[in-house]
Amino acid sequence: MSVTAVETRPAGALGSSGHRPFGARVKAFIELTKPRIIELLLMTTIPVMFLAAQGVPDLKLVLITCLGGYLSAGGASALNMYIDRDIDALMHRTENRPLVTGMVSPRECLAFGIALAVVSTLLFGLLVNWLSAALALGALLFYVVVYTMILKRRTSQNIVWGGIAGCMPVFIGWSSVTNDVSWAAVILFLVMFFWTPPHYWPLSMKVKEDYQRAGVPMLPAIASNVTVATQIVVYSWVMVLVSLLLWPLGYVGWFYPLVATLAGGLWLWEAHALRSRARAGLTGGKLKEMRLFHWSITYVSLVFIAVAIDPFLR
Repeated sequence: MSVTAVETRPAGALGSSGHRPFGARVKAFIELTKPRIIELLLMTTIPVMFLAAQGVPDLKLVLITCLGGYLSAGGASALNMYIDRDIDALMHRTENRPLVTGMVSPRECLAFGIALAVVSTLLFGLLVNWLSAALALGALLFYVVVYTMILKRRTSQNIVWGGIAGCMPVFIGWSSVTNDVSWAAVILFLVMFFWTPPHYWPLSMKVKEDYQRAGVPMLPAIASNVTVATQIVVYSWVMVLVSLLLWPLGYVGWFYPLVATLAGGLWLWEAHALRSRARAGLTGGKLKEMRLFHWSITYVSLVFIAVAIDPFLR
């Protein structure tokens, strides 16, 4: 796939280092790592480590795993921005990213992303284990190559399969403690897999004009609100049912299924309500698609906090 370079600012607008203050530059490089997304990734990594350890894992291991996860995901995000700098300049929600404003050059971004990838892989391999290193590197490559370079601009299923990269912290957290991957980790991986589309599609519904302008076939940009909302309901039901499999398989006690059932019930209520509003032909602010988006973050936080707490209540 060819990537069109975008001249994001007139020549000389930010041409000298004097026009790019050091503090602003540091902030820009941090922005390349998409810290808000990484917060969510760590929210799924740490609780899984508690479940794998059936108690409190080694805190030094937790710290190293979180650092390695941040560097790996940050490297993937930087490389994603390098590849997508052309369409980022066309979308309102991404028009202030560092490469678009010129605060960071494409060459600097590319070098930064590769450096983070190398450092994170070595950190995992030398201080945790090589299985975790391989999983982290695999997640990075999947996000950059499979999602960003192949799927994103070609298919409306981009976020469905591209979301696999965002599910990998579950495997990384588990393997960092046990140096293997169990069925418990597979189940939680699948929870995140089925969570990703109904989490992201409501946001995409809100900003679908951005995707249409950039020519990115995100499902809400090419399908009706009813079609998208129906897909959201289907994925939501599968996600909630999969989340409850930890209990009959004996990986958790009574606390996790209680939280997962209550949180999942509220999720399904919001998902069905969104579909009802879409079927009624409501649009704009009346569609209230962001209600499900915000609840999706609360949901995954509650479910994974329950994962961490459950071993102490068995």
